[in-house]
Amino acid sequence: MAEVLEPKVKAPSEPAFSKKNIKLLTDPLDGNNPVTVQVLGICSALAVTVQLEPALYMAAGVTFVTAFSNLFISMLKDTIPSRIRIIVQLAIVSLWVILLDQLFKAYAFEVSKKLSVFVGLIITNCIVMGRLEAYAMANKPWPSFLDGIGNGLGYGVILVCVAFVRELFGSGSLFGFKVFEAVGITYQGNGLMMLPAGACIVVGILIWIQRARNGYSEEA
Repeated sequence: MAEVLEPKVKAPSEPAFSKKNIKLLTDPLDGNNPVTVQVLGICSALAVTVQLEPALYMAAGVTFVTAFSNLFISMLKDTIPSRIRIIVQLAIVSLWVILLDQLFKAYAFEVSKKLSVFVGLIITNCIVMGRLEAYAMANKPWPSFLDGIGNGLGYGVILVCVAFVRELFGSGSLFGFKVFEAVGITYQGNGLMMLPAGACIVVGILIWIQRARNGYSEEA
């Protein structure tokens, strides 16, 4: 008797915003934050957080670059030779960073001048390259895109928190608005907060608070 072939039933596709995919967005905001847990992207966190405005632009820029770099690398991963994968990754990241830099210069020129070379240095940012290697090279495009957004936002949250503290207590202002003077308090400003050492202190405190709250401890 001829063998009867049963039709193959396709497995149901995973919802775009399943619990697993939502976790890609939320985990980097807290439990797996790229700055406070993985200790990545520290250099820019110290350099561009004197004021809130450039910190916000930098946070948005890293999120944009990480998300779209993850997406494109995931789409091309099966065609990228293993020997040159880092070169290809750098080329794709460079494409998005150049586009971002031109957008900043066109629509936020003053902020672009404040960010200076740090926009270009996103190309070698540990968070961006780390997500390409650790996630995008092994996963599908949509989860990779969400992973890029999540890690960019996780980095951005810390950047904005550091900038908030540094600008408020360093110069007594937020977005250039003199907060203390507005409520009738004379505040001279704290010079330490304007220095990289001040940023180190704030980042260290944020790392301590976040890890203590989540019960994280170093194993001997």
